Amino acid sequence: MLIGKIKNNTLELTENNIKVLLEKLPQLKAEIQKVIVGQDAILDELLVAFLAGGHCLLEGVPGLAKTLIVKTMSQALHLAFRRIQFTPDLMPTDIIGTEILEEDHATGKRFFKFNKGPLFANIILADEINRTPPKTQSALLEAMQEFEVTYGGQTYPLDKPFFILATQNPIEQAGTYPLPEAQLDRFLLLVKIDYPTPEEEFAILNRTTGTKKADVKAVITAEEIIQAQALVRQVTINEDLTRYVSELIRATRPDTTTSNYVKEWVRWGAGPRAGQALILTAKARALLKGRYSVLMEDLHAMAPAVLRHRILMNFKAEAEGITSDKVTAELIKVIERKGGM
Repeated sequence: MLIGKIKNNTLELTENNIKVLLEKLPQLKAEIQKVIVGQDAILDELLVAFLAGGHCLLEGVPGLAKTLIVKTMSQALHLAFRRIQFTPDLMPTDIIGTEILEEDHATGKRFFKFNKGPLFANIILADEINRTPPKTQSALLEAMQEFEVTYGGQTYPLDKPFFILATQNPIEQAGTYPLPEAQLDRFLLLVKIDYPTPEEEFAILNRTTGTKKADVKAVITAEEIIQAQALVRQVTINEDLTRYVSELIRATRPDTTTSNYVKEWVRWGAGPRAGQALILTAKARALLKGRYSVLMEDLHAMAPAVLRHRILMNFKAEAEGITSDKVTAELIKVIERKGGM
């Protein structure tokens, strides 16, 4: 069990409060599933990222409900939601905000006032993030990492919880700007959305072409989300599993690995942030499953989404269709066999 009482700012959570809070997590998923058909693993990964306090990048071809998933998730939360449609002409001030000239009617003096942009919300949908130039993409970096923005030498903190869900279309190349590796690393998870199964596609067509509309209710408040994120940090992981994570991350790097598979196909491996992300998301998944300690299955479940955007494949791998997911799967098999875990 978790500690009897945990402090979150000025709040205290008893075991009873923790139980009530954890019961709301399945309710949150159930509300989202009123609109979203299938995609069970995808929803779990999004909730894990949210509980871990990180940002998520959703990748999939058009029409797979990437935007709808995010909008529905925001409806199930008592949080401020803003959607930013990224376009080639979008400027940094369009998302951060800008200063406007105002006049004091009493004194007649003029002064500049900072007008906050759409980034000042709890959940941000950065739709088609790869359609905007790097100048605007980089404006998200400080917000994603520091949870604040700077304009005119003044720093403005963002409200918490703060969660960026970005979407991108992997098949279009014309008129797009691929995210640089430094910004990709800021995303806790890269979630890939695939086509639905035949049964799911039938249910989608049946549900979305009639007159019935799902009523999504908000079930969790901002305060409760912050409490849940604090709980994630208290989930335990034993030292053997922590060593396993360290070994797995180091095995992705061609200069420190003993895997010939990695040496042949990988150009750059994952950094220490990947290990931090893997442990945090494994803790969040354990909590989502109603457990207070991390199991090996949590690490295995989260490894692909954590590592797929942090392992850089070489040109030979790209030509042969060898992906970072295949590298992760190979390393999991090799390290398990080697360590007997």
